[in-house]
Amino acid sequence: MAPIYNAFFRRNWQMLGLVFGSAFVFEIAYDNGMNKVWDNINRGRQWKDIRHKYVEAAEEEE
Repeated sequence: MAPIYNAFFRRNWQMLGLVFGSAFVFEIAYDNGMNKVWDNINRGRQWKDIRHKYVEAAEEEE
């Protein structure tokens, strides 16, 4: 435990940097994970999945 303390928590700026850095990385990972879950649950119902049907149909009508 002492090496971890000496490496990351001995000085206040190191601890704050670790906390903010960890929060930033966690937020990115959580956001990407939840986007993948959302996309899997709603596959076939989102604009990015059905766009080709409407864009091609609009181009053919013109």
